[in-house]
Amino acid sequence: MSKNLELGLDTFGDITEDGNGKLKHEAKVLRDLVEEGVLADQVGVDFLGLGEHHRKDFAISSPEILMTYIAAKTERLKLGTSVTVLSSDDPIRVFQRFSTLDALSGGRAEITLGRGSFTESFPLFGHDLNQYEVLFEQKLDLLTTLWADEVVSWSGDIRPPLKRQSVFPRFEDKGPTIWVGVGGSPDSVIRAVTYNLQMMLAIIGGDPERFKPYVDLYHRACDQMEHPVKPLGVHSPGHVAETDEAAVEQLWPHYKAFHDRLGRERGWSPMGKDAFLSEVRNGSVYAGSPETVAKRIAKTMKTLGLSRFDLKYSTGPMPHAQLMKSIELYGRKVIPLVRDMMS
Repeated sequence: MSKNLELGLDTFGDITEDGNGKLKHEAKVLRDLVEEGVLADQVGVDFLGLGEHHRKDFAISSPEILMTYIAAKTERLKLGTSVTVLSSDDPIRVFQRFSTLDALSGGRAEITLGRGSFTESFPLFGHDLNQYEVLFEQKLDLLTTLWADEVVSWSGDIRPPLKRQSVFPRFEDKGPTIWVGVGGSPDSVIRAVTYNLQMMLAIIGGDPERFKPYVDLYHRACDQMEHPVKPLGVHSPGHVAETDEAAVEQLWPHYKAFHDRLGRERGWSPMGKDAFLSEVRNGSVYAGSPETVAKRIAKTMKTLGLSRFDLKYSTGPMPHAQLMKSIELYGRKVIPLVRDMMS
């Protein structure tokens, strides 16, 4: 099992603070993200996922462009999205962007598809939120058809039909791996199995073991549909520092700022320090020294039978320098420790 383990990183491109506590311009954040990707490649991280958002607190709205630039500066790092909001995108253009990225990166592209927990892209691109489900269902069906067949005929309710159309450029080999992001819906689990895709569980709070029923459902569905069991992954937030105390001290104010900003929009209560510490100790915030973070990641991977764990290393306006140190410790210390624990 350990030979197939992958340890990755995810980021939404949170707008970060400069040395004076002032928020940086998005352009500077994007340039910082390139440095973070290059460092991840150098220290042995397996994968870097870039999340698509369309709001002022995140810098990444065109992840494929950023991934292509990072690919040109790296050698082995896999690059993908976390996630591509397929519901408000065009499946044909998604295919073309990823086939181009896959070619230029030498086959290092991946894609994670999601419906989007943030909905800003729907009015931005002229989509009706009342079609939230049907847009994703039909666009996923079209995209997976394009992935599988060179000549495509397809019809649905969301666009005019395709009649024996081909989309270029084609993949050089089998094409990028497709993951489906699952936030805790049994229907999403069944959807991943139905389309024979890999499942990425987004676990952002609570005991990771509570997602075991979804893993069991995935295995049962694979058995009933006679589909092969594919690698499973988890995406969770965290931060690595030299000591547990330093990691908590560095992450806490930025985690709270992020949580409370969203909370004002979604009706959540403000984040208290005790609730945060509970997530760090027993929940799904992997913050601490390399040894602490490695132990908690290994436990989650064993409990859920994972092949991949992606740490969302940026949360809120944490400074670039602290993110770089977290990436270095994750690659040089956490990853080797997890591999040893899992072997």
